[in-house]
Amino acid sequence: MAHCVTKVELSICCDNLIDKDVGSKSDPLCVLLQNVGGNQWTELDRTEKIKNCQNPQFSKKLLIDYYFEKVQNLKFGVYDIDNKSYDLNDDDYLGGVECTLGQIVSSKTVIRPLELKKGKPAGKGTITISADEIKDTRVVSMEVEARNLDKKDFLGKSDPFLEFYKQSDSGKWQLVYRSEVVKNNLNPCWRKFTVPLQTFCSGDFNTPIKVIAII
Repeated sequence: MAHCVTKVELSICCDNLIDKDVGSKSDPLCVLLQNVGGNQWTELDRTEKIKNCQNPQFSKKLLIDYYFEKVQNLKFGVYDIDNKSYDLNDDDYLGGVECTLGQIVSSKTVIRPLELKKGKPAGKGTITISADEIKDTRVVSMEVEARNLDKKDFLGKSDPFLEFYKQSDSGKWQLVYRSEVVKNNLNPCWRKFTVPLQTFCSGDFNTPIKVIAII
């Protein structure tokens, strides 16, 4: 067996996904598959589902073991999830891409057009995959609350949630955590959360962090 060099976390975002839903936008999810020989693929991980979004930034990171000097063929598939079933066969396929883990790790960030099948583009849809080697096993825990948020809903109070971003070496902001929604509350107190320090700030306490309250 090839020696496992390190663990890698993959961050996924998509742009310009095709819209399969009538009357609303798609509810995308991204699944990570690895080739295990021939035309056989096994699922390794999947992101959360994001409702009504054609340009999703997934907060859940996809974890994979990186084996040195071993070609690891990966497939990323994006689906429109319209039910609670774990099986993806009855969900609309929004496009996918195949590449090797080595290509992603060496480039750190890969941007590819999504395809419905080989040679058939999924509209103008693209997927961005960023790799971060897990070198730090520490975690960060936080409790966050807010006061006197603006009332944005016409009826009732707002339903706020938080998004945390870290700034990459290129200057781009990358989503690292999305909180739960607190319903009908202008003074929300979100649940305590724990995130790997590598995910949150790449293990560097001087990494700029941006926090956005979405109401």
